[in-house]
Amino acid sequence: MLKYYNLQQYIQDFFVSLHVDNFITMTKAKILFVNQEITPYLGESAKAEIGRYLPQRIQEKGKEVRTFMPKFGDVNERKNQLHEVIRLSGMNLIIDDTDHQLIIKVASIQAARMQIYFIDNDDFFQRKADVLDANGNLFPDNDERSIFFIRGVLETIKKLSWKPNVIHCSGWFAALLPFYIKRTEYKNHPFFSNTKVVLSLFNEEFEGSLCENLSKKLKADGGTLKDWKLYKEPTYLNLMKAAISYADAIVIAEEGVNQELIDFAYSTKKPVVEYTPMPDLATKLNELYDEIAILDEE
Repeated sequence: MLKYYNLQQYIQDFFVSLHVDNFITMTKAKILFVNQEITPYLGESAKAEIGRYLPQRIQEKGKEVRTFMPKFGDVNERKNQLHEVIRLSGMNLIIDDTDHQLIIKVASIQAARMQIYFIDNDDFFQRKADVLDANGNLFPDNDERSIFFIRGVLETIKKLSWKPNVIHCSGWFAALLPFYIKRTEYKNHPFFSNTKVVLSLFNEEFEGSLCENLSKKLKADGGTLKDWKLYKEPTYLNLMKAAISYADAIVIAEEGVNQELIDFAYSTKKPVVEYTPMPDLATKLNELYDEIAILDEE
């Protein structure tokens, strides 16, 4: 049996997944965190540390949170006690005319009273690595892996019937999320039509680019010619500039972020949260969420 350390959250997730109306009345903002890395599951980077501690601090400030990351093959399932959530798994997502099965797993961080949801798939996430191969090169299918991750998160949120007021994405692997929320059919879904998107920028550049056919694959899901042109040359800078263009607010989450991206973020005239270490960063972001979130009437 799946072990949950936050019983109230489990009961809520169970009933909303059965589409029981009016079981939960919204009383506080809901923040969805979509992370490339979270410690202790993967990485010792700034991304991983913020992915671990920011949701906890925001939850402690009275928000309702959910957190997702990819179940990369180098995440130790046994050590971290990951379990498949059968009621959420089984959907097929079509990417570039190929079906890929969505598998949802979960683990608990006892000290934080939080669950972490993992997006998994045998085609994309079984290799014993994250985004780079043994030679330090990008996997050629990282574009499809990222698309699968983003769509997997959004489809799982729909299954949970949990409507996020703010989605905060961190890491370039999650950088397609602003496009999907703002420019595809997800923008018309009642769960996401008023959702605000926050994007964190890190010192994380990769060499080369993603698949040159990325724009074609995104075209199948929505957008316009103007959108697809942004992804024609999917280098790190172009990928992140596109994400900044669609996001509602930007966070400089680490020292050493590419100055070109910082300048571009300020040029959009959108809210920019400047870098500060935790826990002050959590305080600033909690204030940002309060400013931009559109809450439903009870």
